[in-house]
Amino acid sequence: MNPETRERDVILVEGVVLRVLRGDLHEVDCAEGSLGRKVLARRSGRLNMHRIKIVEGDRVRVEISPYDLGRGRIVRRL
Repeated sequence: MNPETRERDVILVEGVVLRVLRGDLHEVDCAEGSLGRKVLARRSGRLNMHRIKIVEGDRVRVEISPYDLGRGRIVRRL
């Protein structure tokens, strides 16, 4: 997959983890720009590989698909 194509296919936003749910789901409040909504997000592969814990109150960067704005993938803990 071409990195330039991948960048155009996702929306990158920053947010704060509100709740940690079952099944490695996190409820993230994305208050940036016009997205201003809550997103259900999972940890990305690299965060799982290095066993990085994400708890309530953490600031994270989330990739959101333009097709489903309610779900995303946490790609970085800030």
